[in-house]
Amino acid sequence: MSDLFAAGLCSTLLADAGARVMRAAIKPLRAGWSVRGRAQTVSVPAGDNLAIHAALAIAKPGDVLVVDAQGYADRAVMGGIMCAQAAATGVAGVVIDGAMRDAAELRQGDLPVFAAAVSPAGPYKAGGGSVNRPVQCGGVRVEPGDWILGDDDGLIVVGPAECETVVAAALAKAEAEARRMAAIARGELRPAWLDEALAKATLDIGPAR
Repeated sequence: MSDLFAAGLCSTLLADAGARVMRAAIKPLRAGWSVRGRAQTVSVPAGDNLAIHAALAIAKPGDVLVVDAQGYADRAVMGGIMCAQAAATGVAGVVIDGAMRDAAELRQGDLPVFAAAVSPAGPYKAGGGSVNRPVQCGGVRVEPGDWILGDDDGLIVVGPAECETVVAAALAKAEAEARRMAAIARGELRPAWLDEALAKATLDIGPAR
């Protein structure tokens, strides 16, 4: 399967199937938001956003703007105006390993925004950084064109060459989880694998009450 999203999978299944997982600090500004698309990568010095403006000028509909802002939390590199431009361009979402601002305004909009922090302080425009080059965002490598999927549980990254293998593993995991949920509904509350796993483990379990 060349399209990661055709199967309708969520971040948890893809993470269990081997997708790269961004660090947990990068969260959606509004619960319920999800983002899916191909990465347009940006790297900026801490607190600077000139490279993001350059990226937005060439962004294509469906892109997910993935910004390595060095995890810097004390100066926002995007806000309401830039996100309005991104939405008008057709950008599918924004992921920033750093800070955003205008959070209340952004939560009222339709552009999914994921960020590690929120700060009222605005950015510099001194320059530096890169556009459409490999970056480290959320602790993982992201290359231009990688698949990005984010939801309330977090963000995952899958390279095009990995896509078919990861999707197959995620679909198998989804089927296994569906079987387990059906078993619970039938009253089978003890998973079949538990006894063998406990026999191999070192656990201190007290007497049943």
